Amino acid sequence: MTNAIADMRMSYQRATLGDHAVDADPIVQFGRWFEEARASSAVEANAMIVSTVDAGGRPSARTVLLKGFDADGFVFYTNYESRKGQELAANPHVALTFYWAALERQVRIAGVAEKVSPELSDAYFATRPEGSQIGAIASPQSREIPDRAWLEERVAAVARAVAEGAPLERPESWGGYRVRPAEIEFWQGRPDRLHDRIQYRRDADDTWTHVRLAP
Repeated sequence: MTNAIADMRMSYQRATLGDHAVDADPIVQFGRWFEEARASSAVEANAMIVSTVDAGGRPSARTVLLKGFDADGFVFYTNYESRKGQELAANPHVALTFYWAALERQVRIAGVAEKVSPELSDAYFATRPEGSQIGAIASPQSREIPDRAWLEERVAAVARAVAEGAPLERPESWGGYRVRPAEIEFWQGRPDRLHDRIQYRRDADDTWTHVRLAP
């Protein structure tokens, strides 16, 4: 089995990433790649790994869905009392990773997370399917629970309350984060592991410069 895993490899042949082919603005470049990922066979092109660290410096990572991006950063939503929420409260430095296997591409983003406004969280919460709204209210994310039946009863109780006229309002413990990037790296797979890596760095005046990194 070990040898079988060691022998797993593929040669990346799909595309290149030239020094002069990228946009001067990494957000524009990300938008191009994101749209190409959406148009490809990629499943949930907005899925990204969010990596945080706890007070002891121990990292943790999980898959979260991107819900928006612009010049100000990348937005996702979660329970503020979850593990990631507690870790971000203690240390807002965060890394985001997108991997689009169908395009042999990866994007790595490092930055600082801050909560979005309550108004923005309210607006997004209102667009979620009712079942997702109920789940966000019922689930004490990341906390230990007795069993699945306990969770299902919590969900059923919220659903009954809603059916009886209770409003579906965003819990204060649930909302969005915006990650303001300091570095963004675009990786394009190439043959013989000589991959293309272009890294953007935010300067003190909020402009961006980019360099090529060795694979």
